[in-house]
Parts: sequence; structure tokens; C-alpha cells
Amino acid sequence: MLNELSIENVAVIEKAEVRFGAGLNVLTGETGAGKSILIDSINAILGNRTSRELVRSGTPKAAVWATFTQLPAEAQAALEAAGYEADEELLLYREIGADGKTSCRVNGRPATAAILREIGASLLTIHGQHDNQSLLNPSKHLGILDGYAQNEELLEEYRHAYRALREIEKQIAALSMDEGEKQRRLDLLRYQVDEIEAAGLVEGEEEQLTEQRNKIRHSQKILDSLGAAYAALQGGEDLQGGVDLLGEAGGQVEGIGDLSEEFSSLAEKLNDLYYSAQDLAAEIKNTLDGFDFDPSQLEEIEGRLDLLYGLKRKYGQSVEDILDFYEKARSELDTIEFSDQKLAELTGRREESYRGAAALADRLTRTRKKAFEAFSAEIAASLQFLNMPGIRLTLALEKAALGPAGQDDLEFYISTNPGEAPKPLAKIASGGELSRIMLAIKSVMAEKDHIPTVIYDEIDTGVSGLAAGRIGQKLKETADSGHQVICITHTAQIAAYAKSHLLIEKAVENDRTYTSVRALGEEERVRELARIISGDRVTELALANAREMLQLADA
Repeated sequence: MLNELSIENVAVIEKAEVRFGAGLNVLTGETGAGKSILIDSINAILGNRTSRELVRSGTPKAAVWATFTQLPAEAQAALEAAGYEADEELLLYREIGADGKTSCRVNGRPATAAILREIGASLLTIHGQHDNQSLLNPSKHLGILDGYAQNEELLEEYRHAYRALREIEKQIAALSMDEGEKQRRLDLLRYQVDEIEAAGLVEGEEEQLTEQRNKIRHSQKILDSLGAAYAALQGGEDLQGGVDLLGEAGGQVEGIGDLSEEFSSLAEKLNDLYYSAQDLAAEIKNTLDGFDFDPSQLEEIEGRLDLLYGLKRKYGQSVEDILDFYEKARSELDTIEFSDQKLAELTGRREESYRGAAALADRLTRTRKKAFEAFSAEIAASLQFLNMPGIRLTLALEKAALGPAGQDDLEFYISTNPGEAPKPLAKIASGGELSRIMLAIKSVMAEKDHIPTVIYDEIDTGVSGLAAGRIGQKLKETADSGHQVICITHTAQIAAYAKSHLLIEKAVENDRTYTSVRALGEEERVRELARIISGDRVTELALANAREMLQLADA
């Protein structure tokens, strides 16, 4: 449930804290007061695309916080999958800079917009006016019906089978080339395979060769440095080295070791250094004695490295990449050389894969047909309540080729009057009818999904009077069934059913526009409903009408 929304420097809102409760929350206000800014702010907190245009003029950044409680299991799973603890309270944060850059946080920890989207998808859904128009797109109807039928697992099983089928078909298409194309491809692959095989590559050899080349190039410097280091440790005929000096120092301190534990410890450390220095001197001597290089090797190493660089330009950025390219080329070469056998094998696999995918597609078709019977009955009953009697919803279903969602080409048809043949929604439904049809669908779907909060942005478009009142009742019914409903409305009949009524107001001070949001008390609600009914001049009749609306809504 969305408990609180805090907004800072978003468009005309300098600062606002909006508290929502359980049940039906409505927001009203004059046109242009900033109701759309609330939707923009919520979209931002859900990880959706934002714009620097949202940042209030003259400020460096905008920020939005949202607090959620009573998290559904899906939201908790999304949090844990993203590496966050699923606490009792969830705080989402989004900051938008004047340069358009954004930053996100989940419970105070850094996050990405993608993580906000993943978490937000199970917390809240927004239904705006454009969603009504989406009903006119038949491609959306399949998703609605699958959601009602709860086909998620079956659909995922089908998609897995369909992807496997498409992969086999791609392999068949790759092998089904004409002879000229096949020969050209074979020639290229054979050349590439032979060239890499002839090189006799070994993983890690480039690094080893580069090291050997550097040693040869700097051989004199290496000899001089190692010789000087050995001399410093071992000394010479007339000069003591570091080893002897450490031995002498250890002997001196060892002579007083009996006097104190401190001296004894120092002597032990000096002796350890003495033996370590001896070992180092011996190691340097062995390296010097074993350092043997042949200048002629440099030419051979350079030639080998040039060969590797040439292969890297063609086949990858490293020896490992070249070997990986070789394996893929070798595999493709084998496939083409034995393409007839491979085609026969793939054709058999395709037939088997197609049968499996088609069987799952048939199951999807059956579940959709069965679900539509119940779905259409619930929609008709809901529309009857919403003052659209005699509605008949039918399913236009044709079998198509297997696709990502099955084999069904379907569309919702509707008859708005008895005796009329059903037709596509786009040819029949008006704006007000679309609003009520979408509300009916959302109400029915609310019982199927687990998203706790639903926001309706002007669901009352194109309706008034009795129909608007019925929409208010339907929203309250959805809220009473356990969903939190937030509705932005211009209609008094809907606002009357609110459990919590919020007013969005705009004011101009010192040539700056400010928008605020506040909760209304009972008398304030009466005046706001009266304003919606009669406009700026609130009459006694409008006030009486508003009180009656509130009484009837509470009845």
C-alpha cells in the first residue's frame, strides 16, 4: 500500500507531502492545478522515463520519495532478487537533476531505474486516459484475456517450446543455401580453419613471448641491475656487503641478549634478516648464472608476435578469442560439409518440436475460450451496474500460424444494444463507454492480480450523472475488496465515495506558481463537491446537493 508521497521541486510543486490511506482516495482540483504532476512523480518513483523539464525552474534538482507498507509477496521477492532486504516498510527515492541525470535509492541504498521498475510493477499500477484508447488495439486483448485466465505458467511453457522450434528453423534456414553460396562459405571456412590450425596457437603464449622479448631487449640493463644488487648484498674484496653487515649487527645484539627479553627479540629479528638476505643473494646469483639469451631469438619472437597480431586483426582481440572463433568455424564447417545428414536430422527434430509447441498452443486456445465465457459474463454484469445495460461481449477468434503467444488471432467484439450484431470496439464505443468498459475490465482483473494499489487518472472521461455515480460505487467496491484505490477525478459523484479526499490547489505568489495538496475535512468536502457541481459560484442548492451526495455514498 502507498502510504506517503513526498515531492520536492517538481514543476509547480515546491514541496508537498501527500498521505494516502486504505480504501478509496480521491484527488480533485481545478483544471491546471497540477494533478498530472502527481502522476508524473509517481511514474518517476516507479522507474519510468523522466525529463529534466520536471525540475522546478531555478532549482538544481527535483526529488520524489514514496513509502509503501504491507508489501505483497511479489514485491518482497523482487527486492530480495535485487539484493535488498524486504522490511516491513519500503522507501523508494528518485532524484532528477536539472541536467536530466537521475539517481535512485531503495531503502537508502543505491539502485537503478530498472530495479525501481521491477519492484514497482508489483506495488502499483496506473490507469490513464491513454489506456482507454489501448482497448481499441486488438493486440492488447490477448494479454487481457491471458491475465484473466492466469495463463502465465502455460504461456511461459509454450514460449520455451516456441523458442526451441524457432532455433531449429533458423538452423535449417542456414543450411538451406544454394550450391554457389554453400561453396563460397565452405572455401572461406576452410581457409580460416587451416590458417588458425597452421599457427599452432597456445593459450597464454602471447604474454610469455612479450615477456621474453622484453628481457632480450633489456638484457644488459637486467645484468647490470642484478649484478649491482648481488654486489650490494655480498660485498667485494675490500667492501662488506649487506649480508655480512646484517650478520655483524645480529652478533652485536646477540651479545647482550641475556640482559633483556627486548634485546633477545631484536637479535632474533636481525638473524632472520641475515638468513633472508643470504637466501636472496643466492637467488640473485642463480638468476645471473642462468640468464642466457641469444640475440637471434629476438627476430624469431618478433615474427611469432607479428603472426599473432595478424590473426587478432581477423579473428579476435586475444589468442583465446581466436581459438574460440576457430571452434565455431570448425563446427560450422562440419555442419555444412555434412549438411544433408544434418538437414535430415533437423527436419525430424523440427517436426517433433512443432508437435510439442502446437499441442501447447491448443491448450492455450482452450483455456482462452473457457476463460472468455466467465470473463464476458463478469464484464456484462459490471457494465450493467455502470449504466450500460444489454451489453454483449463476444470473441472473434481465428487460428493463425504459431507465434510468440500461440496460434490465436483474437479480438473483443461488442454489441451495445439488443439486436445489434457485435462489432469491433473501435467502431462502436464512445469515449464515455470506453472509460466504463476499461473500468469494468480493471475491476474484474483486480480480483485476479496481487497488485495492492490501483491509480485511476480521470477514469470519468466522457461520463456524468448516473453513470459517474456508478463508477464511484464500482471504485469503492474495488477498494472495499482489499485494494487501495487512488482516483483523480473531475466528477462530484465519484468524489463523494472517497474514504479520503485530497484537494490540489494552485496559487501565485511573487510571480511564482505554487501547488499544494491537503486532506479535506467534512465541511471542506461539502464545499469542494459544491464547487465541482456549480463552478466558482457555490450556491446553497449546490451545497445541499453535495451534502446529499455524501449521505447517499455513506449509506
